[in-house]
Amino acid sequence: MDVRSLVAWNLRRLRVAKNLSQDELALISEVERAYVGHLERGTKNPTIDTLAKLSIALECEIMELFRTTPDDAGPLRPLKGGRRKA
Repeated sequence: MDVRSLVAWNLRRLRVAKNLSQDELALISEVERAYVGHLERGTKNPTIDTLAKLSIALECEIMELFRTTPDDAGPLRPLKGGRRKA
């Protein structure tokens, strides 16, 4: 797995673990929502500053975005769609 795919997988893993939508993560981290989507698909190359913003928003160390994925790691399950009740 290349490093961009590794960051993409971990970003999604951490976001889903926090039960955050891409919109919510974007708002908290002050990163464009569409850009968060690109990062999770591995189609854009983030800067260190962007990774720092995302790790702060996810309340994790930046190195968590580079954690090696287990060999048996499959695709992550999506969050339930629709609006959440406040």
